[in-house]
Amino acid sequence: MSEIVEIGAFRVPAAELADMLITYQMLPNLVREIAIDRGLAEINCNDAETTEAIKTFYGRLQLKTNEQLQEWLAAQGLTRVQLDKIAVRQHKIEKFKQETWGPKVESYFLNRKSQLDKVIYSLIRTKDIGMAQELYFRLLEGEQSFEDLARRYSEGAEAQTGGLIGPVEISTPHPVIGKLLSSHPTGQICPPIKLDQWFVIVRPDKYIPCQLDDQMRQKLVAEMFQTWLQGEIAKGLAAKAEPLPETEDVPIPS
Repeated sequence: MSEIVEIGAFRVPAAELADMLITYQMLPNLVREIAIDRGLAEINCNDAETTEAIKTFYGRLQLKTNEQLQEWLAAQGLTRVQLDKIAVRQHKIEKFKQETWGPKVESYFLNRKSQLDKVIYSLIRTKDIGMAQELYFRLLEGEQSFEDLARRYSEGAEAQTGGLIGPVEISTPHPVIGKLLSSHPTGQICPPIKLDQWFVIVRPDKYIPCQLDDQMRQKLVAEMFQTWLQGEIAKGLAAKAEPLPETEDVPIPS
């Protein structure tokens, strides 16, 4: 007789559980959490940390009274013990991130800095090459401001802001635009270039170097954690599928 797994009010044969996770597209999430738990194997919390983790977690959920707590638990199908376990696990995850990648932040920051610097720039785009060239020469001659021409002629959402975009990280725009912004000084108007169906004119207006402050540290630690986690998920999902016989042809639905 197949072993039965109880999930809430439902009883599921254990042998069917893996297929259900695949069918419901929940397997990657399960593998993700298993990978995290393996990473947390050596992470411990003392009593003070546990108490603070639970208090902080309850605060984020705005559970200020016992009545609110019981209502929330009932809605989520959880017990108090299970909720506390979730709270402590979240604290362990943050502790794992800091202990593992915190010491690597400085070197990672130096490698990523050119992509993390921010820029404010102006953009005009049109699908008409003749119009793009005319606008470019008007700008060079100073006949009209970039803002006025963008409001009147640019065919994207940037027309609403007079062409002004940012501040954004230099890695955020299209790579071709990002390369222009990285290689031109502020105020220099770049000649029209073709970008997909558009012809674009770009002018970098202000460069904002990034700083390794607390907020940036948290961002970079999170990035390194996610990179590690994606690798662990990929390894966890890797499976050696048996090849089909050469004579068997499985049609693909059209």
